[in-house]
Amino acid sequence: MKSFFEAHIWPLRGRLYRMVYLWTKDRDLSEDLLQNVFAKTVERQTELQVHPNLGGWLVKSLKNETLMHFRKTNRMTGLEGTDDIPQYESHSLESREQHQLIFALVDQLPQKQKEIFLLREVEELSYEEISQQLEISLDQVKINLHRARKSVREKLINQGITR
Repeated sequence: MKSFFEAHIWPLRGRLYRMVYLWTKDRDLSEDLLQNVFAKTVERQTELQVHPNLGGWLVKSLKNETLMHFRKTNRMTGLEGTDDIPQYESHSLESREQHQLIFALVDQLPQKQKEIFLLREVEELSYEEISQQLEISLDQVKINLHRARKSVREKLINQGITR
C-alpha cells in the first residue's frame, strides 16, 4: 500500500518543479526548494491528510520557500533564461524568439496575473484547479487571466508582432 506522500504528493512533483523553475531559473536551486517543501510535507503528514486543498497548500509552501530564499540572498530574478524551459515542439528560431518575448512580457505582469497566466497557459490547469490552488474565487481567476492575456496581447500589438 502506498504512503500518503507517494499517493498524494509525489505525483505533483513535476508540476511543482516546473513552477519553481519558472521562478528561479536554476535547476539545482529548484530541486533544493522542492525538497525542502517535501520535507515539511512529511513532517506535517498527519495534518495534511485532512487538508481540504492539498495542492494549494503545496503551491503556497513552495512560493513561500522561494520567497524566503530570495529574501535571504537578496536576489530577485525575472523570466530571462526561458530558453531552458521545455517548450512545445518548435524548431524554428522565430517561434522560440516569440516564446521568449511572451515570457518576458508575462514577467512584467502584476504577480497575481503572472501566476494565473502561467498556471493556465504553461501548466494547463483548469480555472477550478487554479482557484483551489491559489485559494481565490473563480471570478478572480477569470478576471486576472483576462487582464493578463489582454495586456500581453496589447504589448505584442504595440511591438508589431501580431495583429
